[in-house]
Amino acid sequence: MKKLFTKAIVSPIKAIGRGVVKPFQSKYEVVCTTYQVIPGLPVSKNEQTHAFERGASLKAREFYTKVVSSDMTRTMAPVEVKLRKIYLSGKTIEQAEFGPVQHLKNAGNKKK
Repeated sequence: MKKLFTKAIVSPIKAIGRGVVKPFQSKYEVVCTTYQVIPGLPVSKNEQTHAFERGASLKAREFYTKVVSSDMTRTMAPVEVKLRKIYLSGKTIEQAEFGPVQHLKNAGNKKK
């Protein structure tokens, strides 16, 4: 009787509850910024954004971990990888930098 009650009443209510809550959950994105340095020219950067659906924090964190641990990311030019949580405004949860990223950011700010 208890299993019947759970399957017939409780499970549909939980499913409806998940559908109601999902629009209020945060979106996640992984942003990978590659800096290119050519002597005599200003520093250029290329951003790639990988967006995830609402509430997909585990998928986003898995992807972030894959990107950070990748050999390709580590051997490239200066690279910055961010895991961002977006609800009302973007907030960086985790960040990894490979190469002199801070130096390039500071150099770019001084030239303006």
